Amino acid sequence: MGEQAGRRRSLEELEGERWGDPPVDATRLIATAHRLRRRPVADLTIADLRLLIGQQIGVTFLVPVALEILKRDPLADAGMYEGDLLRAVLRIDRSFWETHAEHEGTVRTIIDSIAEPPGPVGEQIARFRGRRSAS
Repeated sequence: MGEQAGRRRSLEELEGERWGDPPVDATRLIATAHRLRRRPVADLTIADLRLLIGQQIGVTFLVPVALEILKRDPLADAGMYEGDLLRAVLRIDRSFWETHAEHEGTVRTIIDSIAEPPGPVGEQIARFRGRRSAS
């Protein structure tokens, strides 16, 4: 299956895992995540990507989409603050980057292109850069 064909599918389809309906007492965040997992990846907004990636949901399929956006606009604003999508990507668990070195290289190129990152993004960039030297 080609990458574009995959983007017409939802995370539920791509991962082969149905979460079903959220629990009755689910928070808005949990209910939203359940709903977004059913939406085709191509239909996800920048804010949707930030939310899902920030919750470590579907990162294998969503990081390539986010990186395409970040290559064009490293400080893309997903509705919270400038660079919030990048910050979500940088906060992904270390184990993801250990198995997806090609994406890590792209992220490093993106963050190296930012002359003066805003506050929370700059802090996250410093932590991301420091991980490699700490491992």
